[in-house]
Amino acid sequence: MLDILKRSAFFALCVALLLSIVRVEIFATADMDVVFSKSREPTRKIALTFDDGPHPRYTERILNVLEKYDVRATFFVIGVNVQNYPEPLKKIYAAGHEVGNHTFHHDNNNDLDADNARHEMSKCEQIIFETVGVKPTLFRPPRGKCNQDVINAAQELGYSVVLWSIDTLDWKGTSSKCIASTVNNNVQGGDIVLMHDYTSMNNTTCDALEIIIPKLLSEGYQFVTVSELIK
Repeated sequence: MLDILKRSAFFALCVALLLSIVRVEIFATADMDVVFSKSREPTRKIALTFDDGPHPRYTERILNVLEKYDVRATFFVIGVNVQNYPEPLKKIYAAGHEVGNHTFHHDNNNDLDADNARHEMSKCEQIIFETVGVKPTLFRPPRGKCNQDVINAAQELGYSVVLWSIDTLDWKGTSSKCIASTVNNNVQGGDIVLMHDYTSMNNTTCDALEIIIPKLLSEGYQFVTVSELIK
């Protein structure tokens, strides 16, 4: 009986993850022609993205897995975390990964208006530049909440707005097997996959990557940065 309940719970969680794949379209209320959630051209390329870092422990674990398989990814970092943990960001950049802007504070409680969006992007951009000497060109709004004010502010500052096409919900402590199942069973060429290197719960993303990456490589997919995918 216990095994049946466990299997039922696992199935229910995976169904919820499948439904979450389209969540970004609910959040995005602005003109989708200028917002990227996947490649608009046929391709066998996929972009792995990691939000909310850098983290003093999990970021390096993820970097080790990516290095093992010679995979490049994009990290959308929060400015205050860069301020607190600059060394992981330096390792991200030194390893050849792409760095994106994810605002300075990642305010979950309020939608960004134009002024706040510009301030949050600019402040995050500044700390990234001070830490690794580069200006990011990609911006991902917190929770994917993307209105026209955010798009206008991003364009004024020279950013492309990037969302995602597959959400793994790894920030909820989802099991590595369920994360891997969500990605491997639904991925298509051109997808942008949302993961996290900073979570408040135990990070299961590292173990999921050990399942996802070798399987998709064996199927002929290529992992690239977001900029490489959308240009």
